[in-house]
Amino acid sequence: QVQLVESGGGLVQAGGSLRLSCAASSITFSAYTMSWHRQAPGRERELVAQITSLSDINYAGSVKGRFTISRDNRKNTVYLQMNSLTPEDTAVYYCTALSASLQYWGQGTQVTVSS
Repeated sequence: QVQLVESGGGLVQAGGSLRLSCAASSITFSAYTMSWHRQAPGRERELVAQITSLSDINYAGSVKGRFTISRDNRKNTVYLQMNSLTPEDTAVYYCTALSASLQYWGQGTQVTVSS
């Protein structure tokens, strides 16, 4: 059974930092494109950052320069380092694993940034 388990969310003041982790199991982790999405109340889910199996990386414009995605294939884990957080970053953050034909989602972790 595939599992993606996010951790590291919480409450932080504006300007602060958080590091999200997503541990994957029961997939060939190194072969998957890993992504972080987020969904704020009343808004559509959006892609935040993505890292391919070859470690090609893309960011949403709103987080470029502030967030860093990385992966550790030995630990089957993807990370999202979030710096200079603003209240607009408040959302539930989801980890996803994508192959050519399958996509898996984690349960999400709440990030709340207070002003």
